[in-house]
Amino acid sequence: MRKRFRRSAALAATAALVFTLSPAAHADPTRDVMFVGNNWDGTVDVIDARTFEKYQRIDVAGDLDERMAEMRLDQRIAMRVIRETAGEGHDQLVDDIMVSPDGRTMYVSRPSLGDVAAFDIATGDARWHRRVDGYRSDHMALSPDGTRLLVSATTADVLNVLDTATGEVIAAVPTGDFPHENRYSADGETIYNASIGNVIAPDSELLDPLKGKRELTVIDAQTLEVEQVIDFGVGIRPFVVLPDDRTMYAQLSFHNGLIEYDLAEQRRTRTVHLPLSDEAKEMKRRDYPLDSAHHGLAMNNDNTKICNAGTISDYAAILSVPSLTVDAIVETGDKPYWAATTPDGRYCFLSNSDSDDISVVSYDDPTEVTRIPVGDHPQRVRGYTVPADVLSS
Repeated sequence: MRKRFRRSAALAATAALVFTLSPAAHADPTRDVMFVGNNWDGTVDVIDARTFEKYQRIDVAGDLDERMAEMRLDQRIAMRVIRETAGEGHDQLVDDIMVSPDGRTMYVSRPSLGDVAAFDIATGDARWHRRVDGYRSDHMALSPDGTRLLVSATTADVLNVLDTATGEVIAAVPTGDFPHENRYSADGETIYNASIGNVIAPDSELLDPLKGKRELTVIDAQTLEVEQVIDFGVGIRPFVVLPDDRTMYAQLSFHNGLIEYDLAEQRRTRTVHLPLSDEAKEMKRRDYPLDSAHHGLAMNNDNTKICNAGTISDYAAILSVPSLTVDAIVETGDKPYWAATTPDGRYCFLSNSDSDDISVVSYDDPTEVTRIPVGDHPQRVRGYTVPADVLSS
């Protein structure tokens, strides 16, 4: 009996050693990935945030003909207007991307279809779709528990709140004109919605009032009641709010750089002016893409670095916080239109919308590490940690 026990113990120890040394045992069950929305393609590219390997490309506009067949005449007219204005002659088929906390469901806003759709990441199968108020869907945000999806309904001047399980619109919160970026506070208790004003209106300082209300709307995340409205008087482009719920960094329409803003005192505390390329110096105000000189703002995980997309000058500016000094100006592809930090905080992904690629810039060593080709007109980029079994090569 004693020998049998010793033999069994030895076999168990050997098995344990084999299991420990097995590559499968070391396989990480999750992956850090970046979801890149190719606006004119109607596809989403999934890219490894550490190795920059490409996984699957997900078609999020396979139901285009079906959705168009359901449209009323006014919705078809709106789709054409979007194509000829914001779409630069193309349908806008994917704007923003959010991923559920379990990493298995992807939510996509589709501006030209005026809706939001949910997809199974592993299979690409659609789960539901839902039109928003008005004619155009834009930036989104997902509640920390994954049950509520915020979607800016651009032409209706409201923030729609959707139930992620069904896609049902459960609330419409009033905002400024052309609601744009949405963010939850670090503790998940507050929603920040920024409006950019009517970017289709003439880009003339004399006619600037025609752009309407450009505001930051502060909303209670539980009750969905508006707590505060701050009039900026200028379009608020991408922004971030620090965990203190007081310090905000934001890009503004027509401004080449960013500002620091004190939300408690409701005042601009610092303004950062960043350089213009020779080509950008020759541009007229009306030639700025949808009023944005710089469009794309991200921070590393400990909020000590900012990655700023210099859209009309084709660069990324890496700045140190809180000094707001410029570490480096890094050349990118053509017209970087978004910036997103990888889940591990090491890199900033910038979507080069005119050259159809992604510039990967290091925060700690501010250089372009690599450039990754993607689909037609990449726009929003979001980083998530997802189960490895939803990814395919």
